[in-house]
Amino acid sequence: MNRGAAPTALPLPPASGGRREGDPPGRRRWAAIEDPLPLESGVRLPGVRLAYETWGQRAADGSNAVLVLHALTGDSHAAGPAGPGHPTPGWWDALVGPGRALDTDRWFVVAPNVLGGCQGSTGPSSPGPDGAPWGSRFPYLTVRDQVAAEAALADVLGIARWAAVVGGSMGGMRALEWAVSRPERTGSLLVLAAPAAASAEQIAWGSVQIGAIRSDPGWWGGDYHGAPPGGGPHRGLGQARRIAHITYRSEPELGSRFGGEPQPGEEPGRGGRYRVESYLDHHAQKLVRRFDAGSYVALTEAMNGHDVGRGRGGTARALRRADMPALVVGVDSDRLYPPSQQEELAALLPGSDALRLVNSPYGHDGFLIETGQVGSFVRELLPPSSPPTPSPLPREELP
Repeated sequence: MNRGAAPTALPLPPASGGRREGDPPGRRRWAAIEDPLPLESGVRLPGVRLAYETWGQRAADGSNAVLVLHALTGDSHAAGPAGPGHPTPGWWDALVGPGRALDTDRWFVVAPNVLGGCQGSTGPSSPGPDGAPWGSRFPYLTVRDQVAAEAALADVLGIARWAAVVGGSMGGMRALEWAVSRPERTGSLLVLAAPAAASAEQIAWGSVQIGAIRSDPGWWGGDYHGAPPGGGPHRGLGQARRIAHITYRSEPELGSRFGGEPQPGEEPGRGGRYRVESYLDHHAQKLVRRFDAGSYVALTEAMNGHDVGRGRGGTARALRRADMPALVVGVDSDRLYPPSQQEELAALLPGSDALRLVNSPYGHDGFLIETGQVGSFVRELLPPSSPPTPSPLPREELP
């Protein structure tokens, strides 16, 4: 056995793995928000653009539009293959398309890249008013700010009311905020693996990930975007991803897949790794090449601040505003956002009857992996019927 076998050498990662101006657009379109966006902090964010993708055709009155919201490291590419402009396949590809749960012969599906993200929407790695990356100047965001930007996108698209707002994890937080802050624009709701408010433990997990990034010497206070390959905070971002990925999976699944076995050809304690370490390294290496550390910090801070009851008289009172048909779904093995949190949601939402559960060994990631079960809940919320008459989309800003 090779005692000190190192992981296969890879090219140095870029300072930021986020999308850069001039990269292939892929399927993305862009919507520009003309007026500066008012944030909860009192800051007005100028020059906001949201990248988004669509599938299907919009009905003449926009009544068939469904908003699909991604998780922390997701993006607008909910469906379709990897290719130029899209480093990974669609994260819910099995759910979006003709004859699938989100049937694009009937539904006009819209998936934006969240405000603060790094795959085309305004965020820390995108150009600020002076043309330089926002970096440390990018303001603190809340989930409510992100939903305000998505509401502006809906206005650009001419959608007065979504037939459904659907999201999991961070996307579920935004879906819930849509339902509470804009119930008149939310026809129905599907929240997967997300809470009404971040718990102390969830804030703690997020905070140590933020700390790992900010303690990287390549962070430079958030102004690292001009650094050469290998000069950015990729070590801190990779460590944040390792920490997060442990919470995304269940202990039994990690045990059954990896146990305490060493990585083949390596000897732990003498420079080598265990198989589970190699697995975490793999996910860290992938993320630093497709994501931006500043976005990871901004989005994690927004998730840590998530609380639909803040300033609204508490959770129960706030959720009474969301009186549309609703399904709340948990993953039975989720240790990051445990089903008890979704059970509370299901009990307090007026339009929800009972908690649904995805049965999965995969933990929190079950909402992405178990597409057959998730698809059945989508169909329950949006049962098949005759497709509305499509109409052309309004004019949008092109890439």
